[in-house]
Amino acid sequence: MRTMVAVRLRNLVESDRERLLIWRNSPDVSAYMYSDHKIGHEEHDHWFDVARHDPRRRYWIIEADGEPVGLANLADIDLVHRRCAWAYYLASPKVRGLGVGSFVEFQIIEYVFNQLHLNKLWCEVLISNESVWRLHELYGFQREALFRQHVMKQGHEVDVIGLGLLASDWAARRDAMAERLCAKGYTIPDLTCRAA
Repeated sequence: MRTMVAVRLRNLVESDRERLLIWRNSPDVSAYMYSDHKIGHEEHDHWFDVARHDPRRRYWIIEADGEPVGLANLADIDLVHRRCAWAYYLASPKVRGLGVGSFVEFQIIEYVFNQLHLNKLWCEVLISNESVWRLHELYGFQREALFRQHVMKQGHEVDVIGLGLLASDWAARRDAMAERLCAKGYTIPDLTCRAA
């Protein structure tokens, strides 16, 4: 089976600066961010410069068939407590529903547990972003918190779900998720996909 799209994560580079500002201000992305305001150049430049040089953060551009389509990141990387947070978004509507987010989730989890050797990956998701928190749960994330009326979105208090995934959770879930991606046509390193 042919891969639906060739997905890869690449490091942030200077030429991504303007693209990310446009993405961060687009309604499809900002609807799921904690902030509602229009991000100006000065604020964005500060964020971008810090993002590229802060050792407690890691950012990647998500590419699909060679085209930048979104952003994935790790934050609060803590080597002492062996945990970090993560988030991602797909800015291009044309790749939604193709398994790109699922493939990115797999790659990020693998990186956190197999390269950084952390024990926990966690995230916060607006309760209204059901497709994302359900995907996290499918990957083995456990709901650990409900932050009631945690952020203001368009003048209303919104709940946020806190989810966590342990390395042991992932060890129990990895093969099933890899097979799921194989069935969608993605290639998973160290796994021979069964014929459909």
